[in-house]
Amino acid sequence: MRSVRSPLIPKAMATLALESAELPSDAVEVGRIADAWGIKGWFKVLPYSAHPEALFSSKRWFLQPTEVGTKTFTGTLKLAIKEAREHSDSLVACAHDVADRSGAEALRGARIFIARSNFPTAASDEYYWVDLIGLNVVNRQGLALGVVRELLSTGPQTVLVIEYLQDGKLQDRMIPFVAVYVDDVDLASREIRVDWQTDY
Repeated sequence: MRSVRSPLIPKAMATLALESAELPSDAVEVGRIADAWGIKGWFKVLPYSAHPEALFSSKRWFLQPTEVGTKTFTGTLKLAIKEAREHSDSLVACAHDVADRSGAEALRGARIFIARSNFPTAASDEYYWVDLIGLNVVNRQGLALGVVRELLSTGPQTVLVIEYLQDGKLQDRMIPFVAVYVDDVDLASREIRVDWQTDY
């Protein structure tokens, strides 16, 4: 009698018992799995943030295959995290259903998503980048400066990259995300108020 494998977990994933799942509606991509680490199922993680608190605090990661290269699974898998910690200059983690090196290798390249609701609460003067993207930026005179497209880390400070339309073309302006220029961030009204002029 032939055995039948789930189409979601082909040969390379046969030693894993990962459960398929729906990606949460508030899921945020926070990193990817780089490679196996050791022989006991641990794996290296490449976080997208220099401060990956969400990876440390969440015990449920959602994985999707890499968009390029070899795919060892399809769809979305739920990974129950046992432990995630810093090691030297990288981040390593282990999961309940990944028991050995071959299981960890099968996850290589997987994109990691975490539900935004599982992020740790930020301090009153701190914001997650993902919460700032898409916010309208307005100066003290009430003039619209554009919408936050992305943030850049320049080392000593973070810079807002603002997208705006001028003469029918999309343009960028950059505003340092520091107290001297940023008056207020109102997440509820999706607005950032700044001390900045349109001709800067």
